[in-house]
Amino acid sequence: MTGRRPAPRPRGRRSSARSRKRKQAYTGGEILVGVVIIGWLFSQLVHWLAAHPWVPVLVAMLAGAGGFVWFRSRVQADALRQTQVRALRYPMAALDGLQHRQFEHAVRDLMLRDGCVDAVQVGGAGDNGADVKATDPFGRRWVIQCKHRRAGLAGAAVGTPDLHVLNGTGRPVHKGDVIVLVTNGRFTKPATEFARSQRLHLVDRHTLAAWAAGPRPLWELLRAVPPPRRPTTLS
Repeated sequence: MTGRRPAPRPRGRRSSARSRKRKQAYTGGEILVGVVIIGWLFSQLVHWLAAHPWVPVLVAMLAGAGGFVWFRSRVQADALRQTQVRALRYPMAALDGLQHRQFEHAVRDLMLRDGCVDAVQVGGAGDNGADVKATDPFGRRWVIQCKHRRAGLAGAAVGTPDLHVLNGTGRPVHKGDVIVLVTNGRFTKPATEFARSQRLHLVDRHTLAAWAAGPRPLWELLRAVPPPRRPTTLS
């Protein structure tokens, strides 16, 4: 019986393997050439700097001057921003004309004015009843819900359902010390009674006007605010 000859290997595989080896060789050679060129350029730079020692000194001086100018501009900008924040005032007509989200930002800005440097607006989907959070200079954590009424006092009064949500999340969820509901309108009598029983603080239109128009912080306008968490120069 005549034995079968083994099937010849496809030439395509051999050619592809050779081409891969060539590519790898080319890639390795290119990397080596690149390393050599970079090394040569670096050595030339070192020699040039050794021949011109004043260049690094000049670069360092320019960098230092640029850093000083940048730092000084930042300090001046921060000082101007703090001055503008401390001078912040809102007439009630301006607050009435805001959209709800803008009203939240206005309340945040008033807390910043009062020295709550970490005041932040957090209202939105999934906010769990909090629109603004802040820590005052005495270490107390404030959790604030905002209810804006386009018609002011003529708008719908804020009732107990809104306070139920805030009361259920202000302390257990947001870890607040001072739980507040702010409105440019008014509260119902049941809401006022409920807030008193649950140690919630209500800021109605009258209190908001005094807070927004003057330099007094909110904790000086509210009754029975919890004592400071830590002693400060303000306490």
